[in-house]
Amino acid sequence: MEHLDDGTESSNGANEPEVNNSQIIVGLPDDISLSCLARVPRKYHSVLKCVSKAWRDLVCSEGWHSYRQKHKLDETWIYALCRDRFGEISCYVLDPTSSRRCWKLMQELPPRLSKRKGMGFEVLGKKLFLLGGCGWSEDATNEVYTFDACLNSWVAAAPLSTARCYFACEVLDEKIYAIGGLGSNSSDPHSWDTYDPCIDSWKSHKDPNIVPEIEDSVVMDGKIYIRCGTSAVVYDPSNGTWQHADADMVSGWRGPAVVVDGVLYVLDQSSGTRLTMWHKERRQWMPVEKLSPMLTRPPCKLVAVGKSIFVIGKGLSTVVVDVRDVGNMGRVMVGSSIPKLISSDDDVISCKCLAI
Repeated sequence: MEHLDDGTESSNGANEPEVNNSQIIVGLPDDISLSCLARVPRKYHSVLKCVSKAWRDLVCSEGWHSYRQKHKLDETWIYALCRDRFGEISCYVLDPTSSRRCWKLMQELPPRLSKRKGMGFEVLGKKLFLLGGCGWSEDATNEVYTFDACLNSWVAAAPLSTARCYFACEVLDEKIYAIGGLGSNSSDPHSWDTYDPCIDSWKSHKDPNIVPEIEDSVVMDGKIYIRCGTSAVVYDPSNGTWQHADADMVSGWRGPAVVVDGVLYVLDQSSGTRLTMWHKERRQWMPVEKLSPMLTRPPCKLVAVGKSIFVIGKGLSTVVVDVRDVGNMGRVMVGSSIPKLISSDDDVISCKCLAI
């Protein structure tokens, strides 16, 4: 099992990393040392942590991540939660900038999560979250686990306010939203929970407009949209209420969705795989690209890195679509593809991006 390096939040909230009294690099001021080491590519961060305790503390500090983000040195990796034909779940990671791009299996998940269904999968800051879920022999749970890359382990985290299964999970304004879904008999299906990392706790809310059975969700224009069949509702944080979404927009939302530069893209998998986009000004859905059935293996999920949309299907077969010119010129380009894992035919449950 390969242990992959990843970033996590630290308890140190200072702007600069706190390390031992000894210098990070002997003979250099610590700010110069930070400037040098922060330019080391993310794939080598695990090596840096092996040099000394001071270097390990530096790489795991909030100051390290803040510096890389401030100076645009952070790198985005893609994480995919998958389920195999035996019902076992696993998590894979992809470095999209690598010259030899391939999906790699992460460390094993906690045993109690191995066959749980309907879990939420989310990223906040430098942590991966697995939330809620249920199984054949258990009702919906409120359990939450996070992946700490510094320790290369999953640990239990603050539980949800409400037990949930098959629910929407999104991040807005640096908080996690767990919305709707199925719960225990005592759970209110027309509710949502919010997680505030500053106080490490969840808060429960209710709204009759929330539908319990949710098929997809996105964050767009500072609002959360959730879809169930042919209807959708939208959450506006300015007034804390849910309202019915634009019917014209909902009419074309017929598959997994992703937002790039404020534009909503949807992969219609009803007949082949066709990428469409919602044109706000024209208030209509427009075709973007029909993808080759030789490359895509539905059912697929979408995730975006910069101007590229990654279409990830069974066995983690991946097609990369560049949409940087679609707004002005109506053109897109299938930039590349990543073959499926030879030994896998897993279904992809969810995909998220994490930048360090």
